[in-house]
Amino acid sequence: MGITINRKNIFFRPKLDRVLARRFNLSPERSVKIVKRVMAMSEEDKTLLLTQILRNYARRHRSVLHVLERNYNLMEPTLKELKIDKTKLSNVDKMLIGSYFTMEYSIEAAAYFNPSIVLSPDQSQTQEGESRIVLSFRAVGEGHLSSIVFRSGIIDKHLNIELDEVGILLEKPKHIKNYRYKKKDFLEKLVQLHKPEEDIYQVVESKLADTFIYDELVRYVKEIKLENELTPNGQILMQQMLWLASSHYDISYSLDTSISERVIFPISDTEKNGIEDARFVRYLNDKGKATYYATYTAYDGISILPKLLSTKDFVNFKVQPLNGNIKNKGSALFPRKINGKYAMLCRIDGENNYITYSESLTNWEEDVILISEPEYPWEFIQVGNCGSPLETDEGWLVITHSVGPMREYTLGAMLLDLKDPSKVIGKLKQPLLYATEEERNGYVPNVLYSCGQIIHNNHLILPYAYSDHESTYATICLDELLSSLLQDQVRNKK
Repeated sequence: MGITINRKNIFFRPKLDRVLARRFNLSPERSVKIVKRVMAMSEEDKTLLLTQILRNYARRHRSVLHVLERNYNLMEPTLKELKIDKTKLSNVDKMLIGSYFTMEYSIEAAAYFNPSIVLSPDQSQTQEGESRIVLSFRAVGEGHLSSIVFRSGIIDKHLNIELDEVGILLEKPKHIKNYRYKKKDFLEKLVQLHKPEEDIYQVVESKLADTFIYDELVRYVKEIKLENELTPNGQILMQQMLWLASSHYDISYSLDTSISERVIFPISDTEKNGIEDARFVRYLNDKGKATYYATYTAYDGISILPKLLSTKDFVNFKVQPLNGNIKNKGSALFPRKINGKYAMLCRIDGENNYITYSESLTNWEEDVILISEPEYPWEFIQVGNCGSPLETDEGWLVITHSVGPMREYTLGAMLLDLKDPSKVIGKLKQPLLYATEEERNGYVPNVLYSCGQIIHNNHLILPYAYSDHESTYATICLDELLSSLLQDQVRNKK
């Protein structure tokens, strides 16, 4: 007898009017020509054009003048080349120059998928049987550039989700590079990314202080370049040092923004080709205090760098790379320590499910343990997790994904032992969820995927994306699901 799946007729779809104002990068040669053309305009024409720009764009951004001013300030090298005295420019000149180096970017125009869900840190003004929730999504815009976006809402006692009003005045965070690096950890990660020649490695090791901040590292790199004749390998190492350091940062948003207006957009060089598949989990420490963590994948067009995002309030975030054996996509943190250690599901080879443990949230040096591999025809290509395990009385419930013939993605489930989650104590012998005829068509056909679930009123709340295009969710009775998993366990023993 199959498990009852209740697909909800609620959809999370892209909104094309949600736009960020980004820097519009042009070559130095073209930039010079554009600034010269602006400065050649009459004062009357400049004022008229800026008025039109403000009329058309002020309502689409929280402070469009601030954006134009920021992008004007980035034109200082061009102004110097043209020998333009900045002090003699009017505000109209500055804003107009900034407008030519600004563009709108629709963050979710291409796709809105791979959702996760957690209980909100704010549970006020809820009725019995209700919970406030935060949903995260991978949003994709022009150029297939991915970012992380949020929705908030309430899930009621009937398992229906009512989303809060979605804001359109999107806010990029304040970027703060104030992380203090430890030399030992920094060098270990650097060696993983790039095998350096011994002589230049010794130069770097002797140059770095035991701890340092980003600005100090920039100075160290400049000094090493001046003091040494670097080989091509050494030049690459210098770039990798700055690249790695830029992957640590803190970001924060204005308190007067709604959570749906906060966009975690690629910031560092390690992320310039996108931020993928954040798996959020509400983690409880030994004192019962909650921190929200998300593992995600940063991609720069060449290298994949697993990273860890953390927040307590979804206003202030810390970003750090994950070191050690977490080397591939799809890591998922357990919501509490197990036997005194952090635990993580991972897939180091792109094919099988593993688990690993650590004394540290960011350094995962212990051996990985294989827990499941392709077994049934619908998972012969690969298996993986769909988010952090959920703790139940019977075991750790893990929603999984599998890839089978015709590159069909299906969702499944397995149950891990509570005390030793390297032991699989139950696994469904049939897919839990597969794409319907309506869900199978889209940007990437025949794909279902999820990045995190919750348990609410004894039901599994399973948000999922279909065809890498848009998202919805399903609900499943927890008792029915666990019963099926444990029945399979009994069958396996016979």
